[in-house]
Amino acid sequence: MTSSAKRWEILPPAPRDYVATLADLSPLLVQLLYNRNILSAEEVGAFLSCSCPQGNPFQLKGMGDAVTRLRQAIRAGEPVAIYGDYDVDGVSATALLVPTLDALGARVVPYIPSRMEEGYGLNVAALRALAQQGIKVVVTVDCGVRSVAEADAASQMGLDLIVTDHHTPGTSLPRATAVIDPKREDDPYPFKQLAGVGLAFKLAQALLRTEKQVPLSKTRDLPAEEDWLDLVALGTVADLAPLVGENRTLVCHGLEQLRQARRPGVAAMLKEAGVLPQNVDAYVIGFILGPRLNAAGRLESASASYQLLSTSAAEEATTLAQRLGAQNRERQQLMMQGVEIARRQVVALGDQRVYVLAHEEFLVGIAGLVASRITDELHRPSVVIALEDRVSRGSARSISAFHITHALDECEELMEQHGGHAAAAGLLIKNENIEALRSALLNIASRDLTDEDLVPSLRIDWVQALDQITDATWQQLELLRPFGVGNPTPVFMSPDVQVRDVRTIGTEHPGLRIKLSDGRAVWDAVAFGGITREQLTSRVDVAYTLQNRFWNGQSRLEPMVKDVRPAGSVAPPRSQRAS
Repeated sequence: MTSSAKRWEILPPAPRDYVATLADLSPLLVQLLYNRNILSAEEVGAFLSCSCPQGNPFQLKGMGDAVTRLRQAIRAGEPVAIYGDYDVDGVSATALLVPTLDALGARVVPYIPSRMEEGYGLNVAALRALAQQGIKVVVTVDCGVRSVAEADAASQMGLDLIVTDHHTPGTSLPRATAVIDPKREDDPYPFKQLAGVGLAFKLAQALLRTEKQVPLSKTRDLPAEEDWLDLVALGTVADLAPLVGENRTLVCHGLEQLRQARRPGVAAMLKEAGVLPQNVDAYVIGFILGPRLNAAGRLESASASYQLLSTSAAEEATTLAQRLGAQNRERQQLMMQGVEIARRQVVALGDQRVYVLAHEEFLVGIAGLVASRITDELHRPSVVIALEDRVSRGSARSISAFHITHALDECEELMEQHGGHAAAAGLLIKNENIEALRSALLNIASRDLTDEDLVPSLRIDWVQALDQITDATWQQLELLRPFGVGNPTPVFMSPDVQVRDVRTIGTEHPGLRIKLSDGRAVWDAVAFGGITREQLTSRVDVAYTLQNRFWNGQSRLEPMVKDVRPAGSVAPPRSQRAS
């Protein structure tokens, strides 16, 4: 099973009038900003300084009602539950809101459902248990916008429900005291891409600002809004929310806090992973911290992750961090076992525009990871279903040309429950309907996906000769960090490069070390993820990103090869030189 060859897309040059307005910036930086749709001098300044505008929390539809009801509960001493989700976004949002409400004087408890036993989102049994405990108000974070029946049940139990969610709403909203979701059609909030923890932060902002103006207690010390930005960064990056606009501002400042590792749980995770606090960036969140926090909810209970982010005790944090590290290693092994099963099913099904895979050995907590790997390898939307006795749960992942939640909406009569966003979704389905779902999604994919959509695109930001790579190049890239969804790591292309030497490196994840030269400069590059020796003819056009490696106390730039083609097969539309 192999992925499709990449389609190279060399991005067009920035218009002359755009370049002229940014004459004080280097040509490379100007082009990279233009490629990221940062189109005005004001936007450029805000982007580079990480000061993109932050919206007033009360612009969010329903925020005023939510604040009013929560303050009423605080005055009356009514218990409040924060109903989270079991991924990093939901756990970090819960860890943010619980102490915020506690500081305001609320009687507040966290509730994070079990992925294996309860599944995603609100469930009636959990709501009933909360009502029996005396809870009067339930605040959801990172879930609930599609829980219409569950919201009705909550009302019948005497629970007031406040929904905060960033997922795409269904055809009708749940009946609740407030439904806060910037993706509501009637919501005026200017930035639509906040993660669940971002919305929790906006609710905390609204509560704290209201308290300052109209105090519920004159003696209570309020936390600063900025105290929660490390959690906002964790959840936003781990949930793959776009790192543009308000998210960029929140994550930039959150990374500064994470590098101080003031939260014992963060310090313990970094120590367990062997990462120095000052080296924390979006990559560390996405590939080191995030997977550890997610592992608990995938294999057992996300309560351990919540406790890790909430504890003030260093000893407890160390124990929990070691536990999550071990669970993450187990998760990696189980994921690869699931991926092998999925690959065999793909081979049996043959070439399809969307894959619906179901098996008894898929684990509910691992299904999304398996779907991500299949989608990455084949550039096809995929649904991975963990078969159970009668009703099964699955996770879906997709490509940019196929909005998976909208596709599932067209098949909603086949499922008991579903929800998500453009790139990812979850579902609950009767086993008897799985084949019908496969057929329906294949029909939708045949209608909506072109042959070109199914070829992964490699967007190339800048064309340059190898000898133009300098420390100044790296300094320009540093101005654009943090990289992630919406602000990808810049990709360079150098034409007609000589391949002087190739050797294999690594054992667990083998790759290639390649010596490249353009006759003026020689670079040691590395390649992972599908680049083969056969592709490395004597002269190639090479596409790559740059990394800065530290070895024996010294830093060294190193190209990371993304793809190669025979020399001359790519015709650059312009001549570029980095400054």
